[in-house]
Amino acid sequence: MNAFTLATAAGSAVLGGALVAFSTVVMPALASLTPRDGLEAMQAINVAAPRGWLMLPLLGSAIGSAVVGGWAMFADRGDGRWLLTAGALAGVAAFAVTAGYHVPRNTALGGVDATSEAAVAAWAAYQPGWTALNSVRAALALASAGLMVAGTVRPS
Repeated sequence: MNAFTLATAAGSAVLGGALVAFSTVVMPALASLTPRDGLEAMQAINVAAPRGWLMLPLLGSAIGSAVVGGWAMFADRGDGRWLLTAGALAGVAAFAVTAGYHVPRNTALGGVDATSEAAVAAWAAYQPGWTALNSVRAALALASAGLMVAGTVRPS
């Protein structure tokens, strides 16, 4: 189970890194564009993202976290059990933020006509909250990775 847990932690770390890059590089770059161009670029990203390789660490770490969490609840791992459980919860929470917050907003943004008057307001309303919660899910994914590694290497 250690190899599975470490693979899940690696997936969470990759996911967290990608999300950090998005919050610190991509979103500021999109914000520097005209509202129409920024909105159109984000719409294109939102079409490409679910079809790309990012889905592997996103879904893999969520599923892996659920498995690790279930296993950790019954494993005789001493204090490591709690680290694994916390890591698993953080990993599932990162996915929950994605599914519960980002996906609905991305879908709504996809329906905005970038040439309309409403586009400027929609883009201005979308960016700050999306970026802030993206940073939260990045932190959750990175915390998940660290906690799972710590729980795995901690002596029983």
